[in-house]
Amino acid sequence: MSPKHRYASNADRQAAYRLRQASVRQAERTEKGLPSLPPIASLPGHTRWRTAIRYALALLTLVHDEMVAYFDERSEVWQESDRGVAHQERIDTLEEFLTTLEELAS
Repeated sequence: MSPKHRYASNADRQAAYRLRQASVRQAERTEKGLPSLPPIASLPGHTRWRTAIRYALALLTLVHDEMVAYFDERSEVWQESDRGVAHQERIDTLEEFLTTLEELAS
């Protein structure tokens, strides 16, 4: 007796595999708090650009939050050291950049 086939053809099987993989990648992005990928590149420029800016904003916000958490976890001695001050300056620069990106995204 031959085994019962789940998919009618190899193309159907591959399509189901691609769909499963796409849903896994989307779940990973959602778990990390990232937005969906930008829409297809054939959309008009402004819509695509605004979406790309929002995506960059989400990534940089994640980086900012991690940098602040890293800084806060360090001792007060480290925070006041040269490395701590340099780290805080990078955080401040990133905050200015995030403000600019938020203006562009709206």
